[in-house]
Amino acid sequence: MSDQKSKESPLKRILLVFSMVAFLGSTGYGLFGLYSNALQQPQTTATSEEASVDQQLAAKERGYELVLEREPENRVALEGLVEIRLQMQDTQGAIAPLEKLIELHPQEARYKVQLDQLQQQMNQQNEDSKGEITE
Repeated sequence: MSDQKSKESPLKRILLVFSMVAFLGSTGYGLFGLYSNALQQPQTTATSEEASVDQQLAAKERGYELVLEREPENRVALEGLVEIRLQMQDTQGAIAPLEKLIELHPQEARYKVQLDQLQQQMNQQNEDSKGEITE
């Protein structure tokens, strides 16, 4: 019986060591993959967030345009379109709906003030770009 026990003991030890190495290896591989993905994730998230914001703004802009196709004098849609285009840095595109708002609601001074500001901004951008070309 002791002969049989001594024969099994080395075999059990080998299997035990092999099992432990396999377990630790697979666990280590899984943890390595987890941490390497976590380190790479923030870089792609920032880019995807910017694209997502641009897509959301474009979708809102299209929504306001669709409303204005049905109701060209819709004040909320015109105001929203101006705001969205300003968020998209489209100053030139914001001027047309703002002019329409002034035409529909001439008593609203804030529209005139905002239009004057946008036109000054456009003039300044044009002067800046002309200055860069001549230099």
